[in-house]
Amino acid sequence: MPSGSPPVIDFNAPADEVARHLVGVTLLVDGVGGRIVETEAYDWDDPASHSFRGPTARNASMFGSPGRAYVYRSYGIHWCLNFVCREKGHGAAVLIRAIEPIMGLERMRERRGLDEVRLLCAGPGRIAQALGIDVSFNGKSLDAPPFLLIAPADGEPEVVVDAGPRIGISKAVNMPWRFGEKGSRFLSKPFRRKP
Repeated sequence: MPSGSPPVIDFNAPADEVARHLVGVTLLVDGVGGRIVETEAYDWDDPASHSFRGPTARNASMFGSPGRAYVYRSYGIHWCLNFVCREKGHGAAVLIRAIEPIMGLERMRERRGLDEVRLLCAGPGRIAQALGIDVSFNGKSLDAPPFLLIAPADGEPEVVVDAGPRIGISKAVNMPWRFGEKGSRFLSKPFRRKP
């Protein structure tokens, strides 16, 4: 991002606002990545959040400065990338659930061991594997290499965002803090149709 440019996202905002506004933003890690199409918000008073019981060695980055990465291992298998938001010490973050792969497709295919573009980054663990994310990225600033966030270009159509319950959790399951680009085929899971 050029010096003096406005930030792509205000990471000091509430987690649900940040999560909604990230949909449509391009995320690159060392030049590899694509458009964010799905996110989930988590806040300190949310029983599904890692920060709910307070700071620990694992979740310390969630209580750090906004605009930094929080990376954790899920079920001892997959790394997951989150963006810390709110003020320092608050304990909120946005999970990046899916991106539409655009740049560095061959690198992503190598890392994931598959060719199907739709499945390269359709889920948090898949994203981390495709982008080469591991615990060494935890706490890194999102406005400096290897990260690059790019706002949608002026004149692009506004992204229509669906909202609904988060998935893959057992607490606060009805909170509508999962956000995704309406109609995107790159989502980790489709949104339920409203009656």
